[in-house]
Amino acid sequence: MQSNIMSRLSTSLKPVIVHLQQGHVPCSVTVLSGSLSRRQKRYYSSGGEVDLVVIGSGPGGYVAAIKAAQLGMNTVSVEKNATLGGTCLNVGCIPSKALLNNSHYYHMAHSGDLAARGVEVEGVKLNLEKLMETKTNAVKALTGGIASLFKSNKVRSAKGHGKITSANTVAVLDENGSVTEEIKTKNILIATGSEVTPFPGIDIDEVQIVSSTGALSLTEVPKKLVLIGAGVIGLELGSVWKRLGAEVTAVEYLNSIGGVGIDGEVAKLFQRILGKQGINFKLGTKVTGAHKTGGNVVVEVENVKDPSKKEELECNVLLVCVGRRPYTNNLGLEELGIEKDEKGRIPVNSRFQTVIPNIFAIGDCIHGPMLAHKAEDEGIVCVEGITGAPVHIDYNCVPSVIYTHPEVGWVGRTEEDLKKDGIEYKVGKFPFAANSRAKTNNETEGFVKALSDKLTDKLLGCHIVGPNAGELINEAVLAMEYGASCEDIARVCHAHPTCSEALREANLAAYFGKAINFS
Repeated sequence: MQSNIMSRLSTSLKPVIVHLQQGHVPCSVTVLSGSLSRRQKRYYSSGGEVDLVVIGSGPGGYVAAIKAAQLGMNTVSVEKNATLGGTCLNVGCIPSKALLNNSHYYHMAHSGDLAARGVEVEGVKLNLEKLMETKTNAVKALTGGIASLFKSNKVRSAKGHGKITSANTVAVLDENGSVTEEIKTKNILIATGSEVTPFPGIDIDEVQIVSSTGALSLTEVPKKLVLIGAGVIGLELGSVWKRLGAEVTAVEYLNSIGGVGIDGEVAKLFQRILGKQGINFKLGTKVTGAHKTGGNVVVEVENVKDPSKKEELECNVLLVCVGRRPYTNNLGLEELGIEKDEKGRIPVNSRFQTVIPNIFAIGDCIHGPMLAHKAEDEGIVCVEGITGAPVHIDYNCVPSVIYTHPEVGWVGRTEEDLKKDGIEYKVGKFPFAANSRAKTNNETEGFVKALSDKLTDKLLGCHIVGPNAGELINEAVLAMEYGASCEDIARVCHAHPTCSEALREANLAAYFGKAINFS
């Protein structure tokens, strides 16, 4: 017995021993069930070094910096932009959702949707300046909130471009490239995110030919808007300007919308719904060029299968939204021998280490979906791993959401994935047209689809197009994280009337073969 106790104690103290060997000084260490208490500081830096420098303050970077500080690390965040929060908070997730939400309210009033519900209004007009002001206020509040969190968690913020000059040094450069500060550090975390992917031959001026950044700040509603790309960014921003009065046409190289990972059946229904809302689609179509003429933009396109079928589309504004690419330039990677892959991403191992063990990378600049919540999770587990804790993320349980109206949300495998891998599966579907809450809200378009293993009933994937899909999908994410079966979900009591009952019914149909409220 004494031998077993000593063995367990040795295992428990292993992270502490490693830190001592690396020159760290432990503080208030408590052993709890074979691991160190997360509530206790592990160590502090000495000799003028900090414990961690995080380059980038987007969702991955700022969350990692705060978590590191909470774990007792002396942490510095280096950010090149004027405000914290990265693309997501400044020119991405947050401002786009503000415009999506408020443009939907305008559309409900202007289109007669409110009148159909018994709410009659007259003289509805758009105040675009005010609409943009609410977006700006939301951004300011949230970016300012990160600054407050940094202060309360004792994270120091350094303004400038972070460049790694050695395995233990980060130089902070001003806009002229001059070094304003050199930070000595034990660990470095690269969380520099991504940038808009340019379209060859088309120059973005952010006025008439815009990226997602420019599309969030147009000063007037374009009469005609053309989107290059019908992925998440294009569909969300296209929806905003369609609701506000623009004629929108999406040109997509692929034969389906929604981007990578969306279930085929969901994509087809989603396209029909957006088509009914007035968005035009040209699928299987390639953009070959664009030029300005007479105050407008002319976009040249051709059929992917038959290039002889050419066409010109004229618009007031052209939105280039063909995706994003990792922002990994001028970080000093090449000088240190950290090679990037063919897409400019930084290769890392399962602990997010680069080829230099104390230099880590997370988020959009490494492999995987470019999602804010994916970066956040990576940031947390990465810094926990630096302190010796286990590192694990199940990327099959990372949800995706398109915030149009209705929303689209999914997690796990699609039917196409399962067929490709030869996995026998069952399908359970339930339409929102049969859901009582959706009926009372007059939001009945869409369905929930649950995919389960035919033998074990384990939930393998869930796909939702309908009201509040972005909220509903998280129940499926939680179920999949814990390895739940469709029967497990179906036997959980759900409040009535709620849209979440549609998720329950879809899982009931998957394991039993039939739902209760739909035949």
